[in-house]
Amino acid sequence: MKVVVTIVGQDRVGIIATVSRILAENNINILKINQTILDGFFNMVMIADMTESKVQLATLQQVLGETGNQMGLQMKAQHEDIFRSMHRI
Repeated sequence: MKVVVTIVGQDRVGIIATVSRILAENNINILKINQTILDGFFNMVMIADMTESKVQLATLQQVLGETGNQMGLQMKAQHEDIFRSMHRI
């Protein structure tokens, strides 16, 4: 299963490292990354593959949400199909 991970918030050191660590610890492979910083605001979208992971999407969502709150960021993970449906024009 592919997921879309989004991170938004004030730029700071360690955002990419933290998210990458969470995904690696849960055996989730990063397939694509798009990241930009505009006027100090960090925005990143990752496509990741959870096929080999033993963690459930709901657990990943909780971990990212809690970590994001601690860092003052919004971190979310959504099933790729749901993300595509929500952003279809």
